Amino acid sequence: MKVQIEKKDLINLLAKTQNIVEKKNTMPVLVNVLLEAGEDQLRAFATDLEVSITDSVLCKIVNPGKVAVSAKNLFEIAKELSEGPIQLTKKENYWLEIRQGKYTSSIVGISAEEYPVFPTNQGNNFARLEASILKEMIDKTIYSVSTDETRYHLNGVYFEQKPDAGYTMVATDGHRLSLISKKIASLKSITQGPGVIIPRKGLNEIKKLLESIGGEFEVAIEGPQLIIRHEKTILMIRLIEGKYPNYQQFIPQKLSLKIIINREAFLSSLKRVSLLANQKSKAVTLMLSNGRMEITSNNPELGDAKEEIEVNYTGADLKIGFNAKYITDVLSAINDEEIDFEINDQLSPGLVRPHNDTSYTCVVMPMRI
Repeated sequence: MKVQIEKKDLINLLAKTQNIVEKKNTMPVLVNVLLEAGEDQLRAFATDLEVSITDSVLCKIVNPGKVAVSAKNLFEIAKELSEGPIQLTKKENYWLEIRQGKYTSSIVGISAEEYPVFPTNQGNNFARLEASILKEMIDKTIYSVSTDETRYHLNGVYFEQKPDAGYTMVATDGHRLSLISKKIASLKSITQGPGVIIPRKGLNEIKKLLESIGGEFEVAIEGPQLIIRHEKTILMIRLIEGKYPNYQQFIPQKLSLKIIINREAFLSSLKRVSLLANQKSKAVTLMLSNGRMEITSNNPELGDAKEEIEVNYTGADLKIGFNAKYITDVLSAINDEEIDFEINDQLSPGLVRPHNDTSYTCVVMPMRI
């Protein structure tokens, strides 16, 4: 294999592989990217067996061929080279020689046959979707994904499509829940029956890809994998097996107390007051009375803090505790000026929504105070 490729093209190709290649060395081969030269283009494959990506760029092919080399090492070397063409040559011992001007280096490689077989797809049932829509849905749910590996079915976002209802994404870790629905006219069906669970790492890679896309992309579900396709880039994510809980039962339906709060004021106050909260529980107390909310924290080892903000509330006085981070995560994901905060009592979950948008719902469990 011998190719000549522009630095910017090589960098763009390798950048997409950096977070996918396995860094824990459970399988040493997974730190590599597989390069395949042919038909006037250089293709790159990377996988950690959960998330896989393939992409290609045009370049000058002197000799076709393929080799697998360290994705990180090749990327770091390419970044430090000057703008302009770079020559990559596979040597007989599977090392890869990198040349530009008077610079020469060689990095250890392995035979392409030692690299895992890349997943395939039929590409028969793709739906088109605006990148900005799916990115927003990921942003508004991913923070609620559980990190508890023993509850593997909660280690991702539940993604479902209902007839005439568009897409819904839900995430919960047992302490909080985030749900967003998007009604999209004449949307092609890609999920059959129940929804699917997309793992956190896959969601992060989807989000990163979508950030570089200005318009539409294609999405499909084939068997155990989700496929995202945009031009020459194909991202494949192995879905989490398991049954997602009935999330509807976690969403309180009849809440008697409603507070309308300025989002920015609430977020800023929570951040300040929680600085002196217990670093693990992030516990703060909200004390509600007519037209105001007092937010307090108390930590014998650090001190205490309190701040009062104006709110639209006319109910009975109430004192309730929450993990401040759970609420600040929600507020950071909302763009509206005001939010609705609904509760029943100090033992019931709180429900947070943008004031004028019922498509986004967040539930936060209270803490005992």
